[in-house]
Amino acid sequence: MSMNVNSPLVDREIIQDALLTAMSNGGEWAEVFVEDRQSGAAEYDENRVETMVSSRDLGAGIRVTVGDATGFAHTSDISTSGLKEAAQAAAAAARGGAKITPIALRGSGTAESKVQILPESVPKARKVELLQKTDAAAREHDSAITQVTVRYSEGRRKVLVANTDGVFEADDQIRTLLSVNCVASGDQGLQTGRETVGYTVGFELFDDHDVEAMAQRAARRAITKLAARPAPSGQLPVVIERGGGGVLFHEACGHGLEADLVNKGASVFSDRIGELVAAPSVTLVDDGTMGVEWGTVAIDDEGCPTQRNTLIEDGVLTDYMWDHLRSRSAGRPTSGNGRRQSYQHLPMVRMTNTYVTNGDVEPQDIIADTQNGIYVAQLGGGQVNTATGDFVFGMTEAYLIENGEITAPLREGNLIGNGPDVLQNIEVVGNDFAMGSPGTCGKDGQGVPVGDGQPTLRVAALTIGGTAS
Repeated sequence: MSMNVNSPLVDREIIQDALLTAMSNGGEWAEVFVEDRQSGAAEYDENRVETMVSSRDLGAGIRVTVGDATGFAHTSDISTSGLKEAAQAAAAAARGGAKITPIALRGSGTAESKVQILPESVPKARKVELLQKTDAAAREHDSAITQVTVRYSEGRRKVLVANTDGVFEADDQIRTLLSVNCVASGDQGLQTGRETVGYTVGFELFDDHDVEAMAQRAARRAITKLAARPAPSGQLPVVIERGGGGVLFHEACGHGLEADLVNKGASVFSDRIGELVAAPSVTLVDDGTMGVEWGTVAIDDEGCPTQRNTLIEDGVLTDYMWDHLRSRSAGRPTSGNGRRQSYQHLPMVRMTNTYVTNGDVEPQDIIADTQNGIYVAQLGGGQVNTATGDFVFGMTEAYLIENGEITAPLREGNLIGNGPDVLQNIEVVGNDFAMGSPGTCGKDGQGVPVGDGQPTLRVAALTIGGTAS
């Protein structure tokens, strides 16, 4: 069922008053961002519920610009007086000549959520039962599983964005997630396996996804790694399993395509529109409209509709990601990539769902055509220098490829390389596209939900940081 939000978070007249206050105190352009955020989380560890918490945060951020100067203030008081006071403070930080014009706000300022089961409507006992069932399935997989941690989280974020261009838009974002982490104990020590499922949906997530099967996959990963051998060191061809390496492209390439970093000269892709920056088989997209994926939103945090943005097409750099102010300054449409962690933060250019599109090669043919190399099923966290593209990523699940076959599992090691080099050195792209696990992208101290993915593909050579002699 759909659930309508029948009225704006703040009345239109109150928003108009706040915008007029900002303009009458010297602003040239002003914006009000109102947010009502509710969240809940639970953790099940060592056969008991360790935590079960919930929170709510309501407030508004007001941004005022004068030329290149920006003033910003936030408040938890969303009354007429509270918003006016914040508007005055923001305008004072970006003082200019008084400019008072009527502001006609367009749009309803309301949003519709299409979730079937609101997570906050589900009894706590049912959530605990879900955690217990997941835990039991993981432990029953094998007696070598000695520890299981199951985490559940839910979030609802209602936002309202209005500005002096007349924008008056709202969104109702609901996300639900479950993760299970298993620890297996063997002669060679401890190994871990992890599985996560999360989408921009309600509690119906668990009608569509079998948590017991998910728990068993996590346990199987941990058990398999008990027999792992040390990862080799040196340069080798690397095949990355579908969905398992999207984070590499998010971190090593995606951030370098954000217009704020490009404009600062802090990106290796600055001033390269129209150049061949990747293999001709590579098309890279950022898409905030992508079904129910983790990074999907109807509008960005500046009230602009999200869209499918092709960043690299057939190897050629075609565009960057843009927020409202930078696109306005450049005289071009926004791409819907202005995002912020909360009402207490200024928006910046951020990714949504970033992925490499399908090629036309069967994944089994990619493996068979790789005589010796590394098969990466899952990447972990990493670090990247956006100015150079240099990166280091952990391999949380990887195997040897020997004579065209996946063979021995490997202990965790690192992938070391350079983003632009990886793009150029992708030899073949599979036809089995999948998105990876939901993630949180950090930038300048702010975190936002994002998705990433890719089909199976092979990079000609990457440096493996293993421990094998």
